[in-house]
Amino acid sequence: MDNDVIKTLTTSINSTLVGEATLSCNEPNGWSFVLSAYKESDDVEILTVSAYAATPLQPPRFEFSFSIAQNDINHYWAPSRTDTSLPPMWGASQQSAIAQYLPLHLLINANEKNRLAIACNEALRPVYFRVGIHEETCTASCRFVFFDDAEAPLTEYSLKIRLDRREIFYGDAVSEAVAWIAATSGAIPCEAPDAAFDPLYSTWYCFHQNVFDKEIEEECAIAASIGMKTLIVDDGWQTDDTSRGYAFCGDWKISPRRFPDMASHVRRIQKMGFKYMLWYSVPFVGEKSENFERFKGKFLFTRDGLSASILDPRFPEVREFIASTYEKAALEWGLDGFKLDFIDNFTLPYGKEDPAVKDNWAGRDIKTIQEAVDVLMLDVAKRLKAIRPDMLIEFRQAYIGTSIRKYGNMMRASDCPGDFTENRKRTASLRMTSGQSAVHADMLEWHPSESAICAARSVINVIFSVIQYSMMLRNLPEEHLKMMRHWIAFTKEHKDALLKGSFKAHHPELKYPWLEGESATERVIGVYSDTIVIDAGSPDKTVYIVNGTGTDKVCARLMATPKSAAAFDTFGVEAPCNLSSLHAGPVDITIPPSGYIRLTF
Repeated sequence: MDNDVIKTLTTSINSTLVGEATLSCNEPNGWSFVLSAYKESDDVEILTVSAYAATPLQPPRFEFSFSIAQNDINHYWAPSRTDTSLPPMWGASQQSAIAQYLPLHLLINANEKNRLAIACNEALRPVYFRVGIHEETCTASCRFVFFDDAEAPLTEYSLKIRLDRREIFYGDAVSEAVAWIAATSGAIPCEAPDAAFDPLYSTWYCFHQNVFDKEIEEECAIAASIGMKTLIVDDGWQTDDTSRGYAFCGDWKISPRRFPDMASHVRRIQKMGFKYMLWYSVPFVGEKSENFERFKGKFLFTRDGLSASILDPRFPEVREFIASTYEKAALEWGLDGFKLDFIDNFTLPYGKEDPAVKDNWAGRDIKTIQEAVDVLMLDVAKRLKAIRPDMLIEFRQAYIGTSIRKYGNMMRASDCPGDFTENRKRTASLRMTSGQSAVHADMLEWHPSESAICAARSVINVIFSVIQYSMMLRNLPEEHLKMMRHWIAFTKEHKDALLKGSFKAHHPELKYPWLEGESATERVIGVYSDTIVIDAGSPDKTVYIVNGTGTDKVCARLMATPKSAAAFDTFGVEAPCNLSSLHAGPVDITIPPSGYIRLTF
């Protein structure tokens, strides 16, 4: 039968790890599919989906699905999820794309062991997926949907799905899957310069859009005195409006009232020892900007409620405008980096017709939005790094996936003001999916009337990420600054273990109550619940246990009796420590609230 009249296509392949895996396509419309499987090892298998068309055709929507028995499967982890509960198979679906998380999903047991890690190497186009329990059969159902969005005509397409059923620590399965996605999609992450790991001051939470050069300089003088090294000036520098909208984005001209001489201001900040980064909302052109009329007909859509439209990166003049804007700013103002925001808006709302189809792609030299974003951001990174090889480029959740790491070297948790538990969860997830990129916490803030001990918990909860602070430092009591000064020094001294070494995030189902980082010489453990027993690990190196529980007790399992121990409060002042109470086995350790203990073996 001619493919053109086939209404439904179904084909299957037998996987040695998950049994029958089925591809279904309701309207193939001239496309044919081939499935194949390859075993990397007894417990790792690669499934390949290849699709072909004789002439350029829009790829059809197709699904790929399989199920496994719910044997020792208790939790479901994915970079896009905020919890690890097992949903029903009819629950909400997840999505990944070039600027939205990454296609990676894990079924794990109650003891942090991987039961099935599923990764797809489609790092650009949208992938919709639903993993959940089929209630009639008590099986875990896994379904992926491809090309459910507008797509330009193609003649061939291929993707790979990696299945990993090794009984290993779930975090190891995550990091290996991330490396596989990068390798098989051709996404080589850029290197993070040392400055990407330095503590940072952001203007967003403390100033919002009401930024002025002199006030920023006053804050940076204090920030420098307690050890901060980088500044991000966020939204507001380009407009006198403070309504929190984006109506005035798109021209990217300095507000002379706020910054009379931007280049001189940048130099003054840099003389304090800072790197200077500037915020841009990449795709937005506001309706009150001069460029709004210039780019009419070259927008993807208008964002309701934001007074701005989204540029279509498939136009070469749009890409040139964006890239040259940052290039010019870096050269004229001497910038050290950029916070490039909202690139996840380079998309079409679900179900919205692509304006390019009506125009027959007129004026667009790239037909697929995601490919155009990739070309744009690669060009941006290339131009900026030609000016300064160690240029800092920050992106934030949800645009933190495999492809994004080709352009940026700082991956930040999405906004969660005042919520240190959520900040801990987001940075832990980012550490597992970001390889050697610098992972940053969302900016810290707390009320000036808070005690220094309680305020320090905001720091301790994200100590395994680069910490960004965003408070009016001039309004903080001296004890807060003293606390911050100590923890900034601590994070610098233990940078290799905290930020660059091996990392383990324990028990995601309990919101990561225990994190650990390790270098060649030391292990740092952060504890965030007084109801768990942590494992201090092999007595082969110095161990630091940081107390984020809010109490003065941490229960730890020691594999040997320490030879020495020293406890410190949240200001770094040594506190009483009873070495004789520490022995091999489970032991309650007295540690000052928001302080830490150092154990040597």
